[in-house]
Amino acid sequence: MKQEFERFDMKADPVRTKWYLRPLTYILSMPDVWKHRNILHKDGTEGLKAPFVLLCNHNAFMDFKVATKAIFPMRANYVVAIDGFIGREKLLRDVGCICKRKFTSDPMLVKQLVKTIKNGDIAIIYPEARYSLCGTTAVLPASLGKLCKLLKVPVAVLICHGHHVNSPFWNLHDRGVKPTEAEYKLLFTKEELAEASVDEINRRIVEAFQYDDFAWQKEKNLRITYKGRAEGLHKVLYQCASCGREFKMKSEGTILSCGSCGKKWEMTELGELQALDGKTEFSHIPDWYEWERLNVRKEVEEGTYSSGVLSVRVDTLPNAKKFIRLGEGTLIHDMNGFTVRGTDVDGDPFEMIKTVPSLYSCHIEYEYLGKFGDCVDLNTLQDTWYIYPDPDKCEFAVTKMALATEELYEWNRKNK
Repeated sequence: MKQEFERFDMKADPVRTKWYLRPLTYILSMPDVWKHRNILHKDGTEGLKAPFVLLCNHNAFMDFKVATKAIFPMRANYVVAIDGFIGREKLLRDVGCICKRKFTSDPMLVKQLVKTIKNGDIAIIYPEARYSLCGTTAVLPASLGKLCKLLKVPVAVLICHGHHVNSPFWNLHDRGVKPTEAEYKLLFTKEELAEASVDEINRRIVEAFQYDDFAWQKEKNLRITYKGRAEGLHKVLYQCASCGREFKMKSEGTILSCGSCGKKWEMTELGELQALDGKTEFSHIPDWYEWERLNVRKEVEEGTYSSGVLSVRVDTLPNAKKFIRLGEGTLIHDMNGFTVRGTDVDGDPFEMIKTVPSLYSCHIEYEYLGKFGDCVDLNTLQDTWYIYPDPDKCEFAVTKMALATEELYEWNRKNK
């Protein structure tokens, strides 16, 4: 592309939240928190004062609002993906947000978090780096322990329950789930952190991040009567558990179905699946998702995994103003990682290659902003590409690409 665009300033120091915005963020967050009657359980955090690190799970935008409730009136800097800054960069900077391009190794972010701690504020991090696809823990970066060790302050966790089943990533409609819950727990004091090894820190963080929103819903006996509660579920459950076919699943109302063999499952008010006829292969949605993962893992281990050549359009986000159409091309995701090539609007070639060792996970979107379709989000330190396969020209599931990214990375780590 001949035109050179202004790049987002990733080096700017984190802004300490303006004094007048702290009560405003609280006021704006509380209506939803009260609406869902959120219950905040504190464990060792009753007298916790900044500076400290707060690690939060990520299922919905409500996570941010509950975090605001948990820490008020203390100041914090939040790590936020660049697409969250679109059209509101100044506001987000003023409320303390630090920009990050997803799944990149960014030394500048470390410096900014060090600055946050030196300022005496809270460093709030969502280490899963994306909304959970089915209300269970997403993969956590191995660098998390090193970062906590470097910052040398207490580490707390905030694990929210109910936000996925209330507004799942695959269908954001608010189902009115209440009460929701959150566990606000001190994981390490400053002294405990100093004595712990990086492996021990990582182990305890992973342990603290074990959650399952559908199991939580069933345990609390919370019924969801929303008539469209299964709509969008086929985006996650892309492979039929009955016939094994991929990319033929559909969903409408409360019904999940396979367009190949015709089998149907009803999503109950308690978030479980029941076959309308014959065997119920998986009543628990995360179990179906993990079955898909095992099937992808087998392809990776056999060396056969490949998306094939997908026709795509690519949008670029060099700054926080708006997405810009880069051009059209092809995407291949296989045993070598991601390869995107094409021609931009000026007729010049473009390319992005993300090798297997460079990505431990990836970000995907379903029907981005309700109109642009499913996509894979790939990043460098200077740019973000939203890559949309053409559903009229190819069969695909971005969920499978996300699973394969994680399985390829783990296979490469163990074998190479």
